[in-house]
Amino acid sequence: MVDTMALLPPFIRASRMRTTAPHPVAEPPADDEVLLDAPDEDLGPALVAAARGEHGPAAELLAATREHAEWEDRDRYVVRLASFARSRGEWLENWRATAPHDPDVLLVGAQLAVDRAWESPARAELLRTVSPSITAAARSDDRDPVPWRVALDHARGARAGHRYFEELWEAAVRRAPHHYGCHVAALKYLAGAWHGSHRECFDFAEPAAQDAPPGSLVQALPLRAAFAYLTDGCGPEVPRERLDAAADRAIALSARYPASAPWPAEIRNLATYVLVRLERWSDAREQLRLTGPYATSFPWDRVSDDPLGRFLEVRDDVRTALAGEPPWHPRSGHGDRAHSLGH
Repeated sequence: MVDTMALLPPFIRASRMRTTAPHPVAEPPADDEVLLDAPDEDLGPALVAAARGEHGPAAELLAATREHAEWEDRDRYVVRLASFARSRGEWLENWRATAPHDPDVLLVGAQLAVDRAWESPARAELLRTVSPSITAAARSDDRDPVPWRVALDHARGARAGHRYFEELWEAAVRRAPHHYGCHVAALKYLAGAWHGSHRECFDFAEPAAQDAPPGSLVQALPLRAAFAYLTDGCGPEVPRERLDAAADRAIALSARYPASAPWPAEIRNLATYVLVRLERWSDAREQLRLTGPYATSFPWDRVSDDPLGRFLEVRDDVRTALAGEPPWHPRSGHGDRAHSLGH
């Protein structure tokens, strides 16, 4: 069994995250105004162009994130672009044909290869065949931590051993000690390695958040651990104070980000879920207010086949609870899915 402390990063330098004082926003919008997984103002035009078969805007977007070392944005954009390419991939093939050695097309291609293999019953075997694409992406720009996040996800799916995973982890955090995607990948690996031992996940997440800068997304890592515990339904009980502390840290993080903006929406959706499970209704209402019209598939797709519908139900139940009526419970009557941390 690997020591969780061995997975804690050597915090070499602090990453810079954009932070903004909270903006006042109106009450949550009407149901028909809520958007699911809305892209931000930079990703949106790239997706529109990709729908026309054009790769130029996507290439420019990812090149800019690499040039400016905007690794969190880069990671989010790569995931969304690869997801889009699963159903509409002509633009990606055109890009590969035009610039086969471009670090950005190599990275999107590696993410896409992992995504395609992940849902297969033969996942472990298929993932082993895509290792060369991840290696090519990692070698194309040695500064970039995102290929290493892809490698960490790949290693978990391929059932790699602890020693190999630790080697990947060390390589990832050398490049970006506070990269959120790599930390989430490590948390998922821990959850799989000790299924039901959620305290191990908290033991990893809490020190990582403590050592990260105040505006870093790694501040939300304990919230991810809390979500996994609340949806897993197995293992020893985690003390309520650890769950509340994770929620409090996420609330403080959310307050640093612009209100009613798409890119922090996933953290706020996740915070809302956890706060509702903890019956902290006023705090949940505030996160919904800050979220505005931006629902995200995660976390709702882990507990429902209709993530947008579940998000809207939760909004209604928060209002109901604050009005003094018995609220709907996000866990009751629907059943929790296994593998709550998911891919």
